[in-house]
Amino acid sequence: MSSHGSNVLANRKIAILATNGFEQSELENPLNTLKDAGAVVYVVAPDGDTIQGMKHDKKGDSFKVDIKLESADPHDFDALILPGGVANPDTLRTNKKALSFIQSFSTTDKCIAAICHGPQLLINAEVIKGRKMTSVEAIRKDLENAGAQWEDKEVIVDGNLITSRVPKDLDAFNHAITEMLRKGEHTRKAA
Repeated sequence: MSSHGSNVLANRKIAILATNGFEQSELENPLNTLKDAGAVVYVVAPDGDTIQGMKHDKKGDSFKVDIKLESADPHDFDALILPGGVANPDTLRTNKKALSFIQSFSTTDKCIAAICHGPQLLINAEVIKGRKMTSVEAIRKDLENAGAQWEDKEVIVDGNLITSRVPKDLDAFNHAITEMLRKGEHTRKAA
């Protein structure tokens, strides 16, 4: 991507909502790519000073939590990223503050980007009925049952919603997020 090391996303603030058990590449790769493009990226988590990543089924690295979920104001951010991993979205989807945080991005039509198992959070936040989406194959039926129009593509952009399948799709996922924020499309209704 040509925006590497540039400031195309200067003044953009991005929240990555995660907890223990996230797929490391799905947090780390967007975090680094968006920072390289000039964005300020915050890891938001319900509790703890760090959260534990996973590299598939093995323990990965711990990541510093920048803002506790209870202190995070969705109005302070231009975009929300929801990484996958099996345990991460499964834990967060029963967290009322996490769901409210997600719903606020949807209500204000700000960019929401979810990858792999991350879209499970969008089911519980009730923001996907009628939306075109993709995800890891394992949650396809869950998304369809919640009213999504699921397709098997590396990235799908439907309005403010960006979804991808798995870590090998991260380049396309990051590019879609960068382009939406660069063009200012993340603020259509919020502006």
